[in-house]
Amino acid sequence: MKRLPVVAITMGDPAGIGPEIVLKALTKREIFRCSIPIIIGDKKFLKKTADSLNIPPIPSNISIIDLKNIPERFTVGKPSRSGGKATVKYIDAAVNLALHKSVDAIVTAPISKEAIHMAGYKYPGHTEMLAKLTNTKDYAMMLAGKDIRVVLVTTHTAIKNVSRLISRKKILKTIKLTNSSLKSWGFLNPRIGVSALNPHGGEGGIFGNEEIKKIMPAINDARAEGIKVQGPFPADTLFTPAKMSKFDAIVVMYHDQGLIPIKMKSFGKAVNITLGLPFIRTSVDHGTAYDITGKNLADPSSMIEAIKMAAKLNKKRIKKEIF
Repeated sequence: MKRLPVVAITMGDPAGIGPEIVLKALTKREIFRCSIPIIIGDKKFLKKTADSLNIPPIPSNISIIDLKNIPERFTVGKPSRSGGKATVKYIDAAVNLALHKSVDAIVTAPISKEAIHMAGYKYPGHTEMLAKLTNTKDYAMMLAGKDIRVVLVTTHTAIKNVSRLISRKKILKTIKLTNSSLKSWGFLNPRIGVSALNPHGGEGGIFGNEEIKKIMPAINDARAEGIKVQGPFPADTLFTPAKMSKFDAIVVMYHDQGLIPIKMKSFGKAVNITLGLPFIRTSVDHGTAYDITGKNLADPSSMIEAIKMAAKLNKKRIKKEIF
C-alpha cells in the first residue's frame, strides 16, 4: 500500500478567512483520500472559529502543530501586528518541516501583506518570503486553473516598475523554470507561450521596445537550449481559447496580465504554485477577504484544490492529466 503524502496546511492570517476555509476543507473526504493533512496554527483559535460559525471542528485524528501565538483578545476582519506575526510564524514552521523532510508539501492559507509589514516583516508576499526562507534564488509564481496556467516574470510590484524589472536574463530564467517544472510533473515536451508587455506587442517599437530588446532575445535564448517556446504575443489575444489551447503554460510579464484571465476562467478553483522551491508549495487563488470574515460565507474550493494539487505534484505522475 502506497503512503499518502503528508501535507502541512498553514492557517494564514487569523483575522481573515484562512481558519474558516481550512476547517471547511477538512470536512471533505476527498482530502483524506489523497493526503495526510497536518495543520499549523492555533488550536484554541480554530475551535473558537468553528464554534462561532457553527461548522465542524478539527477531527481528533488530524494533527495540529499548535503555536499558541494569538492573543486572547484578538479582532478579526482587519490587519494587525499580532496577526501578521502569527502568520509568519506559521509559514516559518511549515518551511522548517518541509526542509527537514517531515512533511511532503505545504499548502498556505491567505495572508495580509499589510499585516506582516505591521509586524516588521518587509516581504512583498508569500512567494518572496518562501524564497528567502529557503535561500532560493530562481523561483516563480504559477497560477493553475482549468485549461490555463500562467507564470509571472514579476510579481508584487507597481506597474511603473515592470519595464525596469523585466530583463532578458530574468525572462529566460522564468521560461527555463517553467519548462523544467512542467517536465518534472510529466509533460515530456512542454509548449510555452510568452506574452508581450506593450499593446499590440509594441508595434515594432512604436509603443515600446521591450519586446525587441528583452523579450524576443530571451525567447531566442530559450529556443537555443531546446525549449519549445513561442512569442511574444499581444496579451489581448494570447488568452483566447484557440491560442491558449496551443500551450501548456504561458509566461507573462506582470501580475494582473496573467491573473485577470485566470481568475475570469477559474476563480475560486485555481491554485497558486511556487516554482523552484526545494519542496512543493501550493496556495489558494484569493486573499484574506476581511469583509466576509466571521460570516460563514467563505468558499473553501480553492483550498481544497490546493491540497489536492500538492498531493498530486508530490506523486510526480508521468501523466499530462496531472492538472
